[in-house]
Amino acid sequence: MSRKSLHNLTRQKNSQFENVTEGYEGFQALADIVEKYIDGAENVTEVLEVGADEFVKDLKKLPKPISKIRKTGYTHLIDSFTYESHGNETVVGWGKYYGPMIENGYKKKTKKGYKKMSAREHLKPCWNRNKEKYYKKMITKLGLQTW
Repeated sequence: MSRKSLHNLTRQKNSQFENVTEGYEGFQALADIVEKYIDGAENVTEVLEVGADEFVKDLKKLPKPISKIRKTGYTHLIDSFTYESHGNETVVGWGKYYGPMIENGYKKKTKKGYKKMSAREHLKPCWNRNKEKYYKKMITKLGLQTW
């Protein structure tokens, strides 16, 4: 089939579709809503960064336990919270290697066996307490209306 005949066939099908949908304004409204979703999906990284930024701000407001370390250049674990974007993914975490060990707990090998340090969660409770706020910020960034 030639390009010209394919173009004519497509035009005929489109005109048939227009005749069928004539008088149905709801289809245009639906098309507008779908278009907004598609535009939002193209900016998914920006939307995730809005939520991650708000999450990091809340994490940095957490109370800091008193530290005995007074070295120059020392940064408290709470001050090290940050986020990074990798492709279509945004990750929130610590700037210190031991952050996940404190969050999840760990076992330390000693001469007598293993010593277990229990988890001292701070990310999970903060997320669970404020996740609706982060969702609303991201939905607002998408420009979508919630019903």
